[in-house]
Amino acid sequence: MKDILTLLRPHQYVKNIFIFAPLIFAFNFTEDSIYSSFVAFALFSLIASSVYVINDYIDIEEDKKHPTKMNRPLASGAISKKSALTLFFILSTLTLVMAFIFSPNLFYVLLTYFALNIAYTLKLKHIAIVDIFIIATGFVLRLFAGSQVTNTPLSMWIIIITFLLAIFLALAKRRDDVLLSLSGKETRKNIDGYNLEFVNAAMVLMSGVVILSYLQYTVSQDVIARIGSEYLYVTTVFVVLAILRYMQITFVEQASGSPTKIVIKDAFIKVTLLLWLVSFIAIAKFL
Repeated sequence: MKDILTLLRPHQYVKNIFIFAPLIFAFNFTEDSIYSSFVAFALFSLIASSVYVINDYIDIEEDKKHPTKMNRPLASGAISKKSALTLFFILSTLTLVMAFIFSPNLFYVLLTYFALNIAYTLKLKHIAIVDIFIIATGFVLRLFAGSQVTNTPLSMWIIIITFLLAIFLALAKRRDDVLLSLSGKETRKNIDGYNLEFVNAAMVLMSGVVILSYLQYTVSQDVIARIGSEYLYVTTVFVVLAILRYMQITFVEQASGSPTKIVIKDAFIKVTLLLWLVSFIAIAKFL
């Protein structure tokens, strides 16, 4: 059971918090919207787990060469390929059926995510630059999942910010792959499409446009009118702090291999994100 849970990668579910973003940015907290968002979160997590299973199934040989991925259940031999394939088909089928019963619109979003990631696993992740754009698209689809089940319209700003932030995080992950390649441990077929100079410059560029986009969002007239406060720009300080800390982890500590684990384990980032959320809600509700 422990190996199966490891194969499903439940720690990656933190990415699906983006499903709640439409509620937060639109300040649409109702009992029905919160319930629907949690259901969408659960179903998105399950379909994502099915993708992780098939990804590990396809990548067994590459993972065996990786210093940490070699310990994954399939790469280590703890779970057989036949068992993993069976789990993939059962989990993906049941999840899509449940999604269709709960919300046809959510089903279409999950199906799109599922198909896109199967294509990513089989081919697209081996194409430099395209691979990080597919990852970023996955985060945007999480927004649409939350939007569809709560009938919350998405502003162009939340889509832009999420897409750019996801590219920033994906670049940090690729930087770790480049470092492994430089140490003689090449584990990705597309790694020749990246080098430190390119990734470093791209990360600096993306960090700047993410901050600028968020700041533009906070001072846009439609957001001020909807939230009812012109002080939302104050929350930008926490966005800057979080991004600078992430860049410190990437460039100084050289430990950007898993964005999810960084967000879960790094106290500075967790406190900063909590302060951002509290300040956002406080400004929207009281100022």
